[in-house]
Amino acid sequence: MAEPSSRTVLTDIDIPFGSLVLFFVKASLAAIPAAFIVALILGLIGWLFRLVFGFGHMSGMMTW
Repeated sequence: MAEPSSRTVLTDIDIPFGSLVLFFVKASLAAIPAAFIVALILGLIGWLFRLVFGFGHMSGMMTW
């Protein structure tokens, strides 16, 4: 038989201000290397698209 589901309602979280500030500082510092890694991955994907599909190889030849 299935057990009846119980619901929990969270009404208050008591986090000291200093701990919250420290958490946000750590999170912002951790975001910097993560942004570099994401930029590197996106750059590699873009390089692969240019390598396979040849984007931009005729951009200098179009004169209007």
